[in-house]
Amino acid sequence: MSYEDLENRINQRNVFLRYNVELEGPAIKPEEDEDVVDILPNDEPFKSIALTILHENRDDAINIVKRSLDEGVSPIDIINEGLMKGMDAVSVLYTKGIYFLPDLMLAGDAMMESVKECEAVLGHKSETKATVVSFVAEGDPHDIGKNLILMFLRAGGYEAIDLGRDVPSADIVEAVKEYNPIFITGTALMTTTMTAFPKVVEALQKAGLEVPAIGCGGGAVRKDFVESFPMSVYGVEAYHTPKLADAILKDKKDWKDLRKEYVDIVDEFVPEYS
Repeated sequence: MSYEDLENRINQRNVFLRYNVELEGPAIKPEEDEDVVDILPNDEPFKSIALTILHENRDDAINIVKRSLDEGVSPIDIINEGLMKGMDAVSVLYTKGIYFLPDLMLAGDAMMESVKECEAVLGHKSETKATVVSFVAEGDPHDIGKNLILMFLRAGGYEAIDLGRDVPSADIVEAVKEYNPIFITGTALMTTTMTAFPKVVEALQKAGLEVPAIGCGGGAVRKDFVESFPMSVYGVEAYHTPKLADAILKDKKDWKDLRKEYVDIVDEFVPEYS
């Protein structure tokens, strides 16, 4: 049997059944999780669109979005009431440890490809809340964390500018001049590359530039190190990023506020900030 034949025989809905130990109760489908139920829309076609994202089904998502657009459904409504609701549900399951990194990547791909269909009808990119610039520290080739941040930001309605891996401080300075971001995020996996973060702050200060906050995180990054230089906040989880950006945009918070109010902003217990 070929890989394609095997893939076609897999019932994706069964893949998502949770076979838990007795204490966790009976197996449930992802759309039956109590927190997901509160997020998913009730009206069609938005419910079906959201479910395709929740089920990580890229082809079905694109097909339903195309059909809905042909039927005259607003592309903005499809994005806001269908695609983003589905991604919100995915984020909840990831936070609860039910979904994992591959789930995030597949769902994110389904959402972004569907958004492109909506943008084609709009004739322009969908409206975003604000701009955030993301980079991987100079000398560091590891970009999984950065890619997760980009996905969560875009799902949260932000224009996320991807500067890529191994980014020199000078490139970040130029990006700030060009895009005027409300927030910058930087990731580093190695202790040898996290030292690039204070150099970025120094370069911005020399250029006479300032941003409300620079979120710094990654496998080897420590909170005490990040808080040893100004303009920075230690980021614990990638999915916290849109909430931090919202606090900057809506509540006019800066890096000092984010450090003090991190737990309240992300609305969950964070051991690093306890």
